[in-house]
Amino acid sequence: MRETVITTQTIANPKTHYGDARASTRHFITQRVTGGFNVVFLALLLFVVVRLAGQDRADVVALLANWYIGVPLAVLIAIAAVHMRNGMRDTLEDYMHGRIYSLAMMLNTLFCLAVALVGAGSVLKIVFWG
Repeated sequence: MRETVITTQTIANPKTHYGDARASTRHFITQRVTGGFNVVFLALLLFVVVRLAGQDRADVVALLANWYIGVPLAVLIAIAAVHMRNGMRDTLEDYMHGRIYSLAMMLNTLFCLAVALVGAGSVLKIVFWG
């Protein structure tokens, strides 16, 4: 497969199609929505951090065992992982190209998936199984 050379003239010309418009719009909206949810859930996170200041492990487990605290924190971890993946995608698109970009995006996705599964899974384990 022949790779197309993209120049600044190609990008500056409004009649050329550069990139996938649908995917870019979805990425833009996802980044804004996850950012908004992160701001909303930040209030809950701050409440938990202030509430648990100076407490021991038993108090932490007791607070997180409440479903109305633990489930939103698990959702926050998952949403933050999606936001993190999208943010790193922007950086990777700027500095990497070709196969190394594909490899870096795959590793980025796997890392963010692992963070979301381990983080949210750990909180949900406390909520549902103590």
